[in-house]
Amino acid sequence: MADELADSISHVVRFAGDSGDGIQLQGQQFTVASALAGHDVSTLPDFPAEIRAPAGTLYGVSAFQIQFGGDRITTPGDAPDVLIAFNPAALAVNLPNLVAGALVIVDEGAFTAQRLKRAGLAANPLEDGTLEPYHVCRVDISRLNMEAVKPFGLGAKDSARCKNFWALGLVLWMFDQPRDASAHWIQKKFAGNHAVRNANLAALAAGHAYGETAEMSHILSRHPIPEAPLEAVEYRTVTGAEALSLGIVAAGELADIEILFCSYPITPASALLHHLTGLDEAGVATFQAEDEIAAVCAAIGASYAGKLGVSSSSGPGVALKTEALGLAVAAELPLLLVNSQRAGPSTGMPTKTEQSDLYQAVYGRNADTPLPVLAPHSPADCFPTAIEAVRIALRHMTPVILLTDGYIANASELWPIPDIDDVEPIENTKPTGATEGRIWNRDPETLARLWATPGDARYLHRIGGIEKDIDTGHISYDAANHQAMTDLRRNKIEKVADFLPEQTIDQGVQGGLAVVGWGSTYGAIYQAVKDSLKDGLAVAHVHLRYLNPLPPNLGKLLAGFDRVLVPELNTGQLATVLRDRLLVEVEQLNKVTGQPLTVAETKAAIAELARPRIREASNA
Repeated sequence: MADELADSISHVVRFAGDSGDGIQLQGQQFTVASALAGHDVSTLPDFPAEIRAPAGTLYGVSAFQIQFGGDRITTPGDAPDVLIAFNPAALAVNLPNLVAGALVIVDEGAFTAQRLKRAGLAANPLEDGTLEPYHVCRVDISRLNMEAVKPFGLGAKDSARCKNFWALGLVLWMFDQPRDASAHWIQKKFAGNHAVRNANLAALAAGHAYGETAEMSHILSRHPIPEAPLEAVEYRTVTGAEALSLGIVAAGELADIEILFCSYPITPASALLHHLTGLDEAGVATFQAEDEIAAVCAAIGASYAGKLGVSSSSGPGVALKTEALGLAVAAELPLLLVNSQRAGPSTGMPTKTEQSDLYQAVYGRNADTPLPVLAPHSPADCFPTAIEAVRIALRHMTPVILLTDGYIANASELWPIPDIDDVEPIENTKPTGATEGRIWNRDPETLARLWATPGDARYLHRIGGIEKDIDTGHISYDAANHQAMTDLRRNKIEKVADFLPEQTIDQGVQGGLAVVGWGSTYGAIYQAVKDSLKDGLAVAHVHLRYLNPLPPNLGKLLAGFDRVLVPELNTGQLATVLRDRLLVEVEQLNKVTGQPLTVAETKAAIAELARPRIREASNA
């Protein structure tokens, strides 16, 4: 196993245990250490919906997977090279994800009869041959941790909580990662409780020392890896929720406008509210409403008053907001709605990921109520996508939906910190001293009306959800006028396409197979296409940020390919949109397991559909 790991320039590690074992914290600290070591990273937090499921049960397992290394990393990895399992349930849940030859580090002290029974295991997998296909490292983490923290006088419960740092120390040693950042975090986090601080520091050091001194080099050895070839700029690790919040703040600065963020807690969208709270000095105010409808209506009220209203939710909450979205369309007000998609209808699987709200975003309102729809492709891409969504909302005076998902929101990657001065300012249609005309005289290039706000005596107007006269804004039930207003709302969204950049090929060759994706499938498609090109297949990767309207050249671009494959985490929603809008034939790769798309399954679909690339004849 040592030789197998040493031959790789990237590794996939998965930490797994109970929800109360500090697994997510452990993974986050290892991510920071990997980034500081100069490695590219991509992570997958994977945890149950229950706040604290019964300890030791299969459905209470929390996990954190990370791929890191000296090459470009775009996914958290299909399967772990190393699994650290804190109890029988964590082992049982994650064993199906392993490939033969993987290294399994287990806390053997946790494999008691009681815990085996709680995990529904009839026999001990450490003894019954279950782990024969793997390299197994049995370490009594619980006991060794208790010995390390004993001098600090903690109770048994608090002492046991330090074991995540003991295991972290061991894995940091294993991959030659620095401990300084984790030690600094512990010192800062527990500055007010010296006993807890010192115990966690001791556990971290003890795990690291165990790796140095344990006579297990045939299984457990050090595997240093090279730095990734990253650009010489300043980086930080960022989750999708963090990048999205920073993008919203930046958009407010670029537009020189205050933002009111209105939300109601729902998994996995709540993180956005958490990150934006307390940013008053950056021009962002937050409001937690009593329900989803109140949240979006408050955001619309903010936009009516001259601020930019922003609201967020997940699929079930967005369903409740749809009537208010129609009001924003009818009133021609800017609004940003973020949908952090999650798995399933109704309550579904709140902490699992899916891309199944595209129909809802593009089609899901009463009457003809089109909206622009955008989607970032990774955590870091949330930053520019948020800015672009706000730019469209203010340029065209329309609500805009931004589709992220649970994977993007919670996952993290390296983000090259941009210079905000290099980003084009965002203009709006607020009246200036030189502005003339009525607010319903729309800009012919954007079809946006003036953004006149209450208190401006020059632009007194009536506004609401009842159909209005296209010229005066007064209530109108005239048949021809309703036709004209319906056409206007459609044409306004079509005008958005006039400002979109041309769709390009991310990588690959023209002709052959086009693999078209959107949102969080980017990383898996990118790597699968990269590998398939090396295998000599005629394949290209086309990834969409703009989902409604589609980029104006997309039809012509796809017409240059023999076949089109659309992988997505639903039953075929983008495939339907492409057939609807472009009349293109589409092959589908669909997955609805609550887990991200993998490189292997994407490569398999490509291999089935793509032809070998025709190589140019040599000059000889």
